[in-house]
Amino acid sequence: MTKQRLLIAFLVACTAAVALSLVSHAGIIRMSPTSLETIRWLAILLLAIYATARRSLTLWILVGLFAGAELGYDAPATAVKCQIFGSIFLRLIKVIIAPLLFGTLVVGIAGHAELKKVGRMAIKALIYFEIVSTIALIIGLIAINISRAGVGVRLSPQANEQVLPTTNQSPSQLILNVFPENIAKSVADGQILQVVVFSILFAIGLALVKEPKRRPMVAFAESLSEVMFKFTNIVMYTAPLGVFGAIAYTTGHMGLSVMLPLLKLLATLYVALIAFTLLVLLPIALMVRIPLGKFLHAIAEPTTIAFGTSSSEAALPSAMEELEKFGIPRGIVAFVMPTGYSFNLAGSSLYESLAVIFMAQAAGVHLGFGQQFVLLMTLLLSSKGTAGVARAGLVIVLAAAVSMHLPMEPFYLLFGVDALMDMVRTVVNVVGNCLATVVVARWEGEAPVATD
Repeated sequence: MTKQRLLIAFLVACTAAVALSLVSHAGIIRMSPTSLETIRWLAILLLAIYATARRSLTLWILVGLFAGAELGYDAPATAVKCQIFGSIFLRLIKVIIAPLLFGTLVVGIAGHAELKKVGRMAIKALIYFEIVSTIALIIGLIAINISRAGVGVRLSPQANEQVLPTTNQSPSQLILNVFPENIAKSVADGQILQVVVFSILFAIGLALVKEPKRRPMVAFAESLSEVMFKFTNIVMYTAPLGVFGAIAYTTGHMGLSVMLPLLKLLATLYVALIAFTLLVLLPIALMVRIPLGKFLHAIAEPTTIAFGTSSSEAALPSAMEELEKFGIPRGIVAFVMPTGYSFNLAGSSLYESLAVIFMAQAAGVHLGFGQQFVLLMTLLLSSKGTAGVARAGLVIVLAAAVSMHLPMEPFYLLFGVDALMDMVRTVVNVVGNCLATVVVARWEGEAPVATD
């Protein structure tokens, strides 16, 4: 059976399952629950066969999502026992966080010899990156605070007991808690902002060391980063099983009603990303007089690759080639694009702030203005340098959630629908970096200008 026929068979089975469930519920046709259950499992089986034919991890994650929800609906008692699969995946994600952030931040700061050479262009680019990333984080916070998508999720009593008491800390105490006194203790306690501050200060100190002494440590950090990237990729191969266990457990003790907040979360993210694109990226493009039609044609192929692979880095070669054809000098493209992949993942930044607040809302934990500001700074610093990591947003969200003392059960919900969110936020990442490259080139007087 060809891939197209498998896809058609899956869609037909899904349509039949939904239609028969509706008419059976309305009493038009009487069908036994077993028959409806068989049709639904047949649809999931067809999707699994299609995912195997396409060799697509994203499709297998969707298989895990649907199979977990179905098992939770059909056999709640059995589904709850599947939590162990989600918990194992969660532990593997947690162990990645500290070494990954340390390696990527050290390489990003101390390993960029180009920053000293490019000078003025580097300062312009980095200022632009930080402003746009901060705006993206703020839009994510505003969107989820307005939609309140996580409100109404009912966690198990055990999950609510895991919430650590959050005391109102003074501004001076909040500032003090940013700085580590023992890096090993910071890693053990999940104080991710302290790990980030240590890594940044370490990287700055390393950058000030002469080249013969600096090179071995930078090489170590580069090796550590590469190893952790591969480690993460290996862990992500277990994602379908992890999604299955997480969604089965969640649906098993909460029921299918838990899917409503997830749909609301998806809608919130999509609307927020569209708003960011129209209210931030588009005005920037108009302000610097970029020829929009030509620019959109240039980024069509890279964004398609980003959407299909859910990887910003997979679209990098195509994006660099197309921007050169667009008229951007190779030297600017070669500097701004890779640097932007470390410092300017606007779509992921927006998602991360939105996701952590969703977890807090689902857990019934109120985060005040001061705590949300600390969260903003944590995400602004910790999200750098992870463009090459599959599902990097999950790693950063989990790190921030641990630092805010949130229970892990809401993370299972995010985990279950992450594949549906990753494709869209990755597209925004690529569009944002392509635009940043053109903007910097425009400031340098070396980019095409829209004609009036």
